[in-house]
Amino acid sequence: MSRPGGARASARPLRPVPVVLLAVALAGCGVLPSLPPSVPGDVVPTRAVPSAAPRSPDGAEALSPDGFDAVQRMAVRIRNVGCDGLSTGSGFAVDEHTLVTNRHVVADSATLEVSTYDGRDLAVSAAGSASLADLALVRTTDPLPSHPTLADADPRPGDEVTVVGYPEGGELTITAGEVIGPTTDPLHENLGEVLLTDAQVEPGSSGSAALDAQGRVIGVVYAKTADDRSLLVPLSTLERVLDDADGFRALPPCAQPSGSPTD
Repeated sequence: MSRPGGARASARPLRPVPVVLLAVALAGCGVLPSLPPSVPGDVVPTRAVPSAAPRSPDGAEALSPDGFDAVQRMAVRIRNVGCDGLSTGSGFAVDEHTLVTNRHVVADSATLEVSTYDGRDLAVSAAGSASLADLALVRTTDPLPSHPTLADADPRPGDEVTVVGYPEGGELTITAGEVIGPTTDPLHENLGEVLLTDAQVEPGSSGSAALDAQGRVIGVVYAKTADDRSLLVPLSTLERVLDDADGFRALPPCAQPSGSPTD
């Protein structure tokens, strides 16, 4: 399943700048805020770029009865209830019962809660993190509404990119931009190069799918820079991770601090 990576001879590595991980912490244990409204009133674009809006090759057949495109239905909101805090992130389906997200979104969890664009809560059966990159897989007992296809190769500088996720743990949001180019991972979370884009992301966007103009996955959002650019684990790395079943290890349960009250 592995395909050639996105590094090209003409693409020059970019100088890294300070970055931050994008899982957003909401509250401490014992004070668990409810999830935001389950059914978003609308998709919120950052800027209107019609040509970059996700589209499925199947056209109208990709629309659900409520009008959501397949690439929007595949995005999920992940709530990590840990032993000493609560955080939210994003994820997306790669098959009927498997989600991709970031390792830091699901780390140190006591319970993982997954909800779909239409407010359904999905039961989680297992979760594991990858050793190769800041990636994790979450298995669900309940079927996922939709899953996208993977692109043929990593994107080139200048290619359109669309990010679909739940920034700040809020409503489903789409942002659009362009791929700037490959760069060395400034967080040293991933093996090899990562991709820099100008698509806007916020805390809670970690684990969002990055899509090309045809709605195919080209990467996974995992961090943002100090100048508001986004960093992606590229498709080629995601494919290597998905191809290596032995590369995942089960997530250990978080440890309750000594003397702390239980929830």
